[in-house]
Amino acid sequence: MNFRTIGVIIAREYKTRVQKKSFLLITFLGPVFFAAMCLLPSLIMIFAKDSEQKVGVLDESGFVSAYLENNRQVTYYPFEMVGEEQLRVKVLNGEIDSYLMIGAPDSTFNVPVKMASTKSISMDLKEAVTGQIEDAVEEARMTQTGIDNLREIMASIKPDVDIKTSKFNEKGDETKTSSEITMMLSMVLAIIIYMFISMFSGMVMNSVIEEKSSRVVEVLISSVKSTELMFGKIIGVAGVALTQFLLWIVLTGVLLGIGASVMGVEKISQSATEIAEVETMGMSSEMAMTFTTGNADVDDILLSLQSINFTEIIVVFLVLFILGYLLYASLFAAIGSAADNEADTQQLTLPITIPLLIAFFIGIYAFKAPESPVVFWGSIIPFTSPIVMLSRIPNGDVAMWELAVCIGLLFVTFLALAWASAKIYKVGILMYGKKNSFKDLWNWLRQK
Repeated sequence: MNFRTIGVIIAREYKTRVQKKSFLLITFLGPVFFAAMCLLPSLIMIFAKDSEQKVGVLDESGFVSAYLENNRQVTYYPFEMVGEEQLRVKVLNGEIDSYLMIGAPDSTFNVPVKMASTKSISMDLKEAVTGQIEDAVEEARMTQTGIDNLREIMASIKPDVDIKTSKFNEKGDETKTSSEITMMLSMVLAIIIYMFISMFSGMVMNSVIEEKSSRVVEVLISSVKSTELMFGKIIGVAGVALTQFLLWIVLTGVLLGIGASVMGVEKISQSATEIAEVETMGMSSEMAMTFTTGNADVDDILLSLQSINFTEIIVVFLVLFILGYLLYASLFAAIGSAADNEADTQQLTLPITIPLLIAFFIGIYAFKAPESPVVFWGSIIPFTSPIVMLSRIPNGDVAMWELAVCIGLLFVTFLALAWASAKIYKVGILMYGKKNSFKDLWNWLRQK
């Protein structure tokens, strides 16, 4: 192969795609989407609060209404000697937003409850009312026992178990960990690398089909070898993918920083820096906590994030993505050469997409048992390893030999599949007018 020719093809593929409006649109909208996904839960908690509801109460129990206290979510309006129809009229007239009917209690002080309105009862309102009624029933049952200060006694014996997790190395150095954080990070990484591999590999296939159906490929083949064209196209699209990925990292970081500033959480990043500084001075995590935000949950998150090697994650992501993409892009390029249009590729792409989907689902749930046989072999087998291995990395329990075996097998498999795909591509790219099958691809592969 002529590497100079391949370089020209790579440059052509790269420039053509980077200059497209769709590339610019996805590149700049992607970070907005990712930043929105990170900030959306907090924004929802801040702004998506139910307005104060006026609730009419008809209490036949004789004890529940005494425990119904007004708060920001609900204001209660007690009614006596009225029926349900009259309560409905009051709702329709706008005097109240909904009504609450509490029936007579049974022998265990359970009460039937009905709540109705012209609109659906919100989950927040239902939970607020339910909690207060449960407190009333619980108090009535305690009073029935005749034991003084029963609530205080039960509160004193109720366990409060909060397991703090950490890990230590052979030197005895201990770092705080969080299963919840590693779970989220594993899931996000699995989703991102799956999306990148499938999206950009499919882009290679569509590009091959487009050039073949427009007969542009016949002109190209007259100037360059088919294998040079295939590898140039694959590597060119890989450059586009890496450019987009790096831009996404930078732009997402900028947007998250702006969003955090707007939401007033600058103290969190400052606290994380202070923790890192004091720990580099030899102080323990407990001593470092004196420099934290003062919020125990936030402090736990900050300390847990310190145990994650983000540099390692980014480097491993790039290596696994490049090799995983090259492997699948070679297969998709071969399939694209065997089809005249995208509809003809559905049957041929199914055996390729199945391993990707399997890897995706294993990677999504890898955090539950990162050392299980299914997850371990999923991170070693080349067709699933890019996604599954990356989802194991945040746990920090992947041995270097496992990562080396994963990358080595992935590279060797790519070389073998690239050689096979090149043989199929060489024949299929000039085949027109026939819907090819796997048997045809096998025959092309066997040709000398």
